[in-house]
Amino acid sequence: MKTLIKSLLVAFTLTAVTFSTSWAESNKPIGKPKNAVAFQSSMYTTNAGKVQIAVNKQTGGKVEVRLTNSAGKEVFVQSIGKRQEAARLRLDVSALPDGVYQVAISNGVETTTQELTLATTPVTHAAPRLVAFN
Repeated sequence: MKTLIKSLLVAFTLTAVTFSTSWAESNKPIGKPKNAVAFQSSMYTTNAGKVQIAVNKQTGGKVEVRLTNSAGKEVFVQSIGKRQEAARLRLDVSALPDGVYQVAISNGVETTTQELTLATTPVTHAAPRLVAFN
């Protein structure tokens, strides 16, 4: 009987140690990413009033593109996956109110930011022409 209890105690101890070690490995605190990838980006506006963003990056890490307003509220967020090397995004900003926005592209360690100003030009109507016959 004593050998059975000792065997069960040893088996239970080994199981508990193995489980706690594997659980600790999988639940590590998330800090800075170990493998931040290098990336290049460019932004421009199109004739249709949209913002075109191009991102080229290395594989193995994520890159996030964020558009925030002046109050810090996120308007657009897009994550570019680990296996993607390039992404082309076209943002339709025609429905956004006028103001200053910020486009931030980050790999978790390094962040590049660009300001985007939206302003609507007031439409001026010319005085209607008067055409008369004598």
